Amino acid sequence: MKTLITFAICFGLAIPASGQLFSLTREQMIEFTKQNPYERFPDGRPKVPLNLIERVAELSVEEAWGILRGKGYMRQYADGFDILKPGQRLVGRAVTAQYLPHRPDLEEVVNADAEKKGIARGNTQKVIDVLIRDDVAVVDLMGAYPGHNFGGDNLHSALWGQTRRGAIVDGTIRDLQGTFDLPLNIFYKQAHPSAVSGVLMVGLNIPVEISGAIAMPGDVVLGDREGVIFIPPHLVEAVLENADHIHIKDEWTKAKLITGEHRASTLYGAPLTPELQKEFDAFETKRLKEIKAARGEK
Repeated sequence: MKTLITFAICFGLAIPASGQLFSLTREQMIEFTKQNPYERFPDGRPKVPLNLIERVAELSVEEAWGILRGKGYMRQYADGFDILKPGQRLVGRAVTAQYLPHRPDLEEVVNADAEKKGIARGNTQKVIDVLIRDDVAVVDLMGAYPGHNFGGDNLHSALWGQTRRGAIVDGTIRDLQGTFDLPLNIFYKQAHPSAVSGVLMVGLNIPVEISGAIAMPGDVVLGDREGVIFIPPHLVEAVLENADHIHIKDEWTKAKLITGEHRASTLYGAPLTPELQKEFDAFETKRLKEIKAARGEK
C-alpha cells in the first residue's frame, strides 16, 4: 500500500481550489521543488522550457540514467511497461496522480467537494481535465488489476487533445485498438477491457511512486523502449550536457568499430592509446562546435 495518507498527515497537504482531496499548495510545491531554476505555473509546478524538453526527446533513458545516479538520484527509473508505440519516445512535464482502493466515506468527501466546485466526478476525468499542452499524466494506479484503469480511446482522445503527449500509467488501459489509432503514446502495465472500478483518485500533483521510481510534479518525463525516467528540473541541463559527450563518443567509437579495423577492447571499456585519444579529442572538439552551432549556441 502506498503512503499517501501518511505523507498527507506529516506534511499537512491542503484541500486545494482545484477540488482534489490531497494536493500540494503553491507554497508547498515551491518548497518541495525549491531547486527548480525555471519559471513556474500558477500552481507552483516547475515549468522546464520547451526547448530543453525537445532536446531531452533526442536522448535515450540510459543517457539520463547515468548522470542522475551520479548525482545520488537512485530511484528515477521505472520499467515493466507495455508501450503503445514502442518506437516513439514520450517526453513532457509530469502531472502526477495517485489512486487508492475504493472506500465509501472517502469517495463521499471527494464527490461532494467535486460537486461543490463544479468539477468532474469521474476519476480519470479529474486528472485529464487539468492537463495542458506538453504535460504527461503520471498515474499511480497500484498496478495491473481489473478496474485499475486509466481510460479508453474516448478519454485518451481528450488526453491527446489537451497535451499532444501521452501518459505513464502504473495500471491498465482499455480500448487498445482505438487508442493505438491516436497519435499519442502511453506506457501502461497491461491492457484490460474493464472500466475503472474499485479505486478512487485521491491525489493530484504530489510525489508518487511508479514501479519503484519517484516522480514529482514538473519532472521531465522521458520514455523509450527501455522504460521511463523522471528527471528533476534542476538536473535537466546537466543531463543534456553529459548526453552531448556521450553522443559524440558513441558516434566516434561506432564509426571506428564498424570498419573492422579495430578490436572492441581497443576502443570500448579500456583507456584509449595516446594516439587514439588525441584523435578522439580533436573529433570531440569539432563535433561540439558543430552541435552547438546547430542549436544556435556559442
